Amino acid sequence: MSAQFIASVITCLVAFGVIMMICPYLILLERKVCAWVQDRIGPNRTGLTFGLLPTRFHFWGLGQPLADGLKLLFKEDYTPPGTERRLFLLAPMLIVIPAVLAWAVIPWGGYLAWGEHVVAVTGARLNIGVIYILAMGSLAVYGVVLGGFASNNKYSFLGGLRATAQMLSYEIPMALCVLIILLLASRSDANWLVNIQANHIWYVFYHPLLAVIFFVCVLAECNRAPFDLAEAEQELVGGYHTEYTSMKWALFFVGEYMHMITGSAFVVLLFFGGWDLPFVHEPIVGGLGWVLLKCTVFALKVLLMLFVMMWIRWTLPRLRFDQLMRLAWRGLVPVTLLVLLATSLLTYYGARAWYYHFAVDSLIFLTAAIIAPLVPVGAPVNRRVPLEGSRFNPAATV
Repeated sequence: MSAQFIASVITCLVAFGVIMMICPYLILLERKVCAWVQDRIGPNRTGLTFGLLPTRFHFWGLGQPLADGLKLLFKEDYTPPGTERRLFLLAPMLIVIPAVLAWAVIPWGGYLAWGEHVVAVTGARLNIGVIYILAMGSLAVYGVVLGGFASNNKYSFLGGLRATAQMLSYEIPMALCVLIILLLASRSDANWLVNIQANHIWYVFYHPLLAVIFFVCVLAECNRAPFDLAEAEQELVGGYHTEYTSMKWALFFVGEYMHMITGSAFVVLLFFGGWDLPFVHEPIVGGLGWVLLKCTVFALKVLLMLFVMMWIRWTLPRLRFDQLMRLAWRGLVPVTLLVLLATSLLTYYGARAWYYHFAVDSLIFLTAAIIAPLVPVGAPVNRRVPLEGSRFNPAATV
């Protein structure tokens, strides 16, 4: 049994345990961020004592996720009649499993000197690690689609259709962003990407516009506001998970937070140097202390991305569906194609310095900002036309 295999197993077990413990507290963090944005206090009474002790012993509401979990665990597990039972049960698992599998190639802490061996602190060392993460993220749409289809509910079905169109649309600019970064790095190994940024400069300074576009695509892939059209309460009740109850319903939200963690880790990996700490020269291969420091830096960057996601959710209003699709096809796709063309030309002619790419990004952004107001938005939305001969049609009374 090789040292790398043992290190990979340990990394997978530790990462899985830590992330599963963090997911419930991300719900508490989201409620606290919501309260901060809305100038409220938020949950602070449900402590580890569940109200048996005075308020000063409630530990800032840290028992709220445990209370929510117990509540969902003891709720009735109801399956409505007329559902496709197998698909109905499979859908929540298809939301969670791709997010769990995507963690396998995340380089959490660089390389560890283990006796005479050098092992990577990651679950699996794949040469196509970045492409693997992209592929796993795209599989989440199946859980949403099957959940909407199998529920035998028109609102759930419409939510599944919306999610399909949204995820497929935003996967295109996301894949183009990844392709541009791979052009700069010349390899798709996740560890290699972090090592390059640690030795030179983060890719966010090469392509800040690309980092913003990629983050927007991650929000859309996770069905986070302002892109949560698949579960818009005002139109679709609960969307694709309307008919789900108890722990099956909880799995959808656990899967959403897992995808948020995976998406945030992907953003940090591609644009913010992974485990690299600014102004500190970390060795690529280090002892256990360096590995723990790198893992902590990576985790803090991911938590910062998660905080920004939550901040955006409680700040920006939800987009209309036509606005959402227009942003993807008329905005992000043309811009990323232009950046891809410019990056290809700069790479071909050997202009690899970061300021060349930064200048191109700035020029494309200014051009898009000038052209965008001049582009027609299309025909207005058709209103309901009164039926001929009805009392709502003025022509029928003539």
